[in-house]
Amino acid sequence: MAKELTDRQSEILQFIQQFISETGYPPTLRDICRQFGMASTYGVQRHMEALEKKGYISRDSNTSRGMTVIRDSDNEAVVGRIDNVMITKVPVVGRVAAGMPIMAIENQEGSLAIDQSFLKSNEDHFALKVKGDSMIDDGIHDGDFVIVAPTQEVNHDQIIVARMHDEVTVKRFHSKNGQVKLIPANAKYQPIEVKDLNEFSVVGKVVGVMRWIS
Repeated sequence: MAKELTDRQSEILQFIQQFISETGYPPTLRDICRQFGMASTYGVQRHMEALEKKGYISRDSNTSRGMTVIRDSDNEAVVGRIDNVMITKVPVVGRVAAGMPIMAIENQEGSLAIDQSFLKSNEDHFALKVKGDSMIDDGIHDGDFVIVAPTQEVNHDQIIVARMHDEVTVKRFHSKNGQVKLIPANAKYQPIEVKDLNEFSVVGKVVGVMRWIS
């Protein structure tokens, strides 16, 4: 629990997050009253004001369920709500090492706000900015952001993020008779044959692409 939250404030915040996760919308003050056995909404209101002041939630006074969770009790950014759409923040990771993204704050280059319904699992997704045009025939262009689900279990012909010799690349994964190839989606480039599996690792599978059009 973050030191700046009281025990009850942390409990209320956790209840709000759980309620949103289970129902798809925030609780009312009366819902919180019933959960914690409070006699009136006055006490809840004071806790809500404290949570808002400390930057854990934001509220819209014009609606009984107008609430967005910004941070959890460990001070981490979490899923929120914008115009009735559940939004989650996906970190843009600058470096990948030993087959895994480096999720440390100093390695993050901002974040992307994404509708949570686009992410089909509860995995900790991350994003990478694409460099080059080797995947343009699959709709992935230079400067795009690919959304990645971290996993080393991928299927034949899936688009993946792979690490080879300390470099990270986005390609289609082909595996046959123990031979692994990384296939580009641009006729200008040749497939990459993985000759040393000790120098190769799967970072994750690409589950989406984001692009800004100027």
